[in-house]
Amino acid sequence: MYNSTLISLPAPANLSYMWNMGSLLGLCLGLQLITGLLLASAYSVSMNTSFTLMAFLMETMDKGWLIRYLHANGASLFFLCLYLHAGRGIYYSSFLQVHTWNIGVTILLLTMATAFMGYVLPLNQMSFWGASVITNLFSEIPYIGPDLIKILWGDMSVNEPTVMRFFTFHFVLPFVILALAVIHITLLHQEGSSNPLGILSNTDKIPFHSYFSMKDLVGVMFTAMVTLTVSLLIPLVLGDDENFTPADPSTTPIHIQPEWYFLFAYAILRSIPNKLGGVLGLLLSILLLYILPLTATAKMKGTALYPVNKLMFWGFISCLIILTWLGACPVEPPFLFLSQMFTALYFLYFLVNPLVSTLWDYIIK
Repeated sequence: MYNSTLISLPAPANLSYMWNMGSLLGLCLGLQLITGLLLASAYSVSMNTSFTLMAFLMETMDKGWLIRYLHANGASLFFLCLYLHAGRGIYYSSFLQVHTWNIGVTILLLTMATAFMGYVLPLNQMSFWGASVITNLFSEIPYIGPDLIKILWGDMSVNEPTVMRFFTFHFVLPFVILALAVIHITLLHQEGSSNPLGILSNTDKIPFHSYFSMKDLVGVMFTAMVTLTVSLLIPLVLGDDENFTPADPSTTPIHIQPEWYFLFAYAILRSIPNKLGGVLGLLLSILLLYILPLTATAKMKGTALYPVNKLMFWGFISCLIILTWLGACPVEPPFLFLSQMFTALYFLYFLVNPLVSTLWDYIIK
């Protein structure tokens, strides 16, 4: 008999390196918590001095520059692992473990909110105007929108009260994410991991240690090496030039864009001409992940449907990558039309996937 500890946890024998993303996400979360606490101990909210304070912190605090670069690049690593983890779950039908999947999607949503609020804190030109654009979207909520945005701002526009709220939530939410991660892992251990066959099997299982713990250790060492290399040699490779300019409420940047991990959602937002429609599209681009357990079935992993499922999945991933590229392009032809076309294809995946399964059921009957 296997006990429920991590060391002797029964795991499918055919797990691949794509199942390493969970342990890497734990590494990322630990890195962000430690570096974030160190940065928070030296941060002060001020529209006039926060930008200068961050530059001063990097120059005078012992290894301050490394701490900040690890935190900034660690966020990119976090989202890369999150997207790979979610993509693997979609491909191998891990969403059939409903409770584990829903907690995971909630972690993704909270991580996106936390990252956005943290991006605003240095108060550079891009982060300030990014906050102005995104918070303005709340005004489109019927009835309560105008009042909600006043509560969010705490002023007539994005100002010190807004940044103080963002700093507070940016500090608290990672601990909520940590608690949800513990629940996520607990549910996973109760239900058991799926495998590349997309099924839950009670046979052909081996202990987690040392078979998969060694695999995780290799992944952690490789990822840590890459993260340190990027932070030490090319720490600004994923940044924007406007990040070196203090926030100026009187001057709008020529081209406002978020960090790379938000570009696909930003492209969807801009592709819809109606502002409320854009907000709904932005929300649905992530919230639709919640419906996968309700609309898809294990039959999609059947022998006949597997090639179709595989083709649709890679088409969906292609749309996601192209939308990420389009999010960094100006809002002008032909990029606007392309954004609208690939936004439609992105949402079409969530409609076609269950339709194919339903049609297959009808045919075989």
